[in-house]
Amino acid sequence: MRQAKKRRGEGKHRPWPLSRRPGFLIRRLHQIHVALFQEACGEFEVTPLQYSLLSALAVRETADQTTLAADIALDRTTTTGALKRLAARNLVERAVNKDDRRARLCRLTPAGAALLVKIEGPARRAHRATLGDLSEREQTLFIEMMQRIVAGNPARDSATALFD
Repeated sequence: MRQAKKRRGEGKHRPWPLSRRPGFLIRRLHQIHVALFQEACGEFEVTPLQYSLLSALAVRETADQTTLAADIALDRTTTTGALKRLAARNLVERAVNKDDRRARLCRLTPAGAALLVKIEGPARRAHRATLGDLSEREQTLFIEMMQRIVAGNPARDSATALFD
C-alpha cells in the first residue's frame, strides 16, 4: 500500500506556492514599485530611497544621519551612503555637528528643495500606479493593513512616527 501511494505522488511534500507567500508577494510588489518609480522619475536620477531621504529632510529641516536612518527604517551605513551621494549632487548638505563631532547634521540645499518640488508629482503618480489595479476603497484598506502590520512590529525596525 505504501509503495502504491508513493508511485501516485500522494506522499510527496508540496511546497507552499510562491503566489500565496506574503514575503514573496511583498518583494514582487516592491520590484514593481521601483520599476514604476524609475519610469516616472528616472529623469531626476533619484532612487525611491533617496526620495524618502529628501522627503524626511523636508519635514525635519535639519537632522542627524541616525535620525534620518530611523525615519526611513534603514540602517545607518546605507543611509550615510545615500546621503553622501545626494551631497555629491549638491542636493543635501552634511555638516559636522558642533555638539558631537562624530555626527553629521543634514539639511536640504536649495537645489535639493527644488528637486523635491519637481519630483513630487511624478513620484505620487508612481505610488498611485503601484496600487492602480485596486479600487479606491481597496487602496485605502491596503494602505491601512500595511500600516497595521508595520505598527505591530516596532521591534523589527527603527522607524519613527514622523509621517503619521
